[in-house]
Amino acid sequence: MGRPTSKTDLLTVAEANYEKLNILISEMTEKELATPFDFSNDEKKKEAHWKRDKNLRDILIHLYEWHQLLLKWVHSNLNGTEATFIPAPYNWKTYGDMNVEFVKKHQSTSLEDAKNMFEKSHSDIMNLAKSFSNEELFSKGVYKWVGSNALGSYFVSVTASHYDWAMKKLKAHKRNCASN
Repeated sequence: MGRPTSKTDLLTVAEANYEKLNILISEMTEKELATPFDFSNDEKKKEAHWKRDKNLRDILIHLYEWHQLLLKWVHSNLNGTEATFIPAPYNWKTYGDMNVEFVKKHQSTSLEDAKNMFEKSHSDIMNLAKSFSNEELFSKGVYKWVGSNALGSYFVSVTASHYDWAMKKLKAHKRNCASN
């Protein structure tokens, strides 16, 4: 299935990718969990996140923090307090710096806590998505604070698409561990 364009597809794909991600995590060996991520030998992996995240916790807190961005943004705006999706001082050009700050913020967060935080925030995101109609999620112009996109596109980005990103990274790490 391509990128979801309806509430039903969003809920289905987000849950399916969440389950696939959790299965992949549950199948990680002690060696894979203990080995720091290192993609420096792969010249195709040039994006900053390949260097930023060093372990499963870093991935889970990244997903959690992006869930929090969406939850805070939607709740603030629905309650009449205008807010941007990316909070100041960051913007869409500097959000990479924000992602680095997320990692720094969670250096003392345990893997178990990160798993629990991610599980709860996923549930919160799914419940919030369910509270909107298909039109509210996927018609443009319903909420002026969303701008030129549909609200649902943000839900897709922080769930299904982000879970895909996490799975690709974990699979690459597993391949690295297997080859060493």
